[in-house]
Amino acid sequence: MFQATRRRLALWYTAVTAILLLLFATGVFFYVRSTLVERVDDTLKHVVEVVNRSLVIESVSLSQGRYQVNVEASFRDNAEAVEDDHIDLEWFNPQGDLVWSTFSDPPMIPLHLNRRAETVHISGDRILRQVTARINLERYILGYLRVSHPWFEVTKPIRQLSVDLALGTLITIIIVGFIGWFLSGLAIQPIRDSYQSLKQFTADASHELRNPIATIQTNVQMALAYGNTDPQVQQRQLKVVERLTKRLGNLVNDLLFLARSDSGMLQARQQKIPLDALLIEVIEEQRMFAQQKNIFLSLHIVEPDNHDDDNFSLSGDWDQLARLFTNLISNGLEHTFSGDKLSEKNHQEASVEVELQRIKRDRLHQLQVKVKDRGKGVPETALNHLFDRFYQVDPSRKSAGGSGLGLAIAKAIVDNHNGQIKVESELGKGTTFTVILPILKL
Repeated sequence: MFQATRRRLALWYTAVTAILLLLFATGVFFYVRSTLVERVDDTLKHVVEVVNRSLVIESVSLSQGRYQVNVEASFRDNAEAVEDDHIDLEWFNPQGDLVWSTFSDPPMIPLHLNRRAETVHISGDRILRQVTARINLERYILGYLRVSHPWFEVTKPIRQLSVDLALGTLITIIIVGFIGWFLSGLAIQPIRDSYQSLKQFTADASHELRNPIATIQTNVQMALAYGNTDPQVQQRQLKVVERLTKRLGNLVNDLLFLARSDSGMLQARQQKIPLDALLIEVIEEQRMFAQQKNIFLSLHIVEPDNHDDDNFSLSGDWDQLARLFTNLISNGLEHTFSGDKLSEKNHQEASVEVELQRIKRDRLHQLQVKVKDRGKGVPETALNHLFDRFYQVDPSRKSAGGSGLGLAIAKAIVDNHNGQIKVESELGKGTTFTVILPILKL
């Protein structure tokens, strides 16, 4: 599928470029051709003017007309001047008879009174570009001057230009074809990656949904098949169904949240939020779970030099930011050893530490929140995948109810607030998540 799309993109790219190149080459061809023809025509007209000024005119009797041109005296010097430029001259008397010519074999071309240049075909491949001028003195016609230029002076460079343009266009189209194939591969790679991510996301979501649905279906079938069983057994089955239904609801809500984030529909309700108050509220909500695991949960606020009530205020969505830090803190509590286990290992206190401070980067004031746990840490190879959907360093947590969407949702919320999130970890010592949020003005 992707290869066919890539081929079509490359072909369209090459075809459009080829059409543009052909139009450009055609335009260049006709422009150069017209320029050469105009140059030849200007040369012919200039020769006519020069010869006209150099004519030797003599007075004669009234019976023969008042004036006539001395042909020998007029064209003796002009013949040598035009020979180097491959220009031929022909002089006709007032009756249209050829009197003098620089042609060794004058062509039998009728006299056309045309001040504008014209192309005349002679025998074979011989073609001339000619200008014919009538020479007057007062109201008397002295004769006709025809100036000819060989057409090969135009066709020879035009033919060479045609070959050069054809070869250049062909070579360029071939190069563009290879470039188009390469660029189409680069263009389609994000689509390929997105498609693979979508396939993986669909497979993971199906797997996460299939297990609880199958368990619910089994319990319901058992309840229907054994309707007269002990009420306590039925009660346990209903509790299992309730727990799995709640898990499915949470999973569907998480998937809906991520889908809205991907589609750009997740808009933060901008309001002024005191981040210190928000963190205090989140920690109070998580303190019960921390006490159950015998983990010390603390918040440390680094006060800036200036004591201002708005030092830790920012513009954002309270619900989204609360969910962000709830996910990070609950993740830290989940991966931190309980107090008993930790004391057995290295006699250190089991704790999850949250630190809030105001920092300045690139001359901009920002808020930084660090969530540090004392867990077993994350391998370096897994750090780049922590924010992937359904990814879990410990696959056994799936059976404990974890879906692997918490950190993906956290990253989506951070991105929605134009912030940054990064993670550092050391095996056996713990993991630290750092969230940096800009202080946006309302």
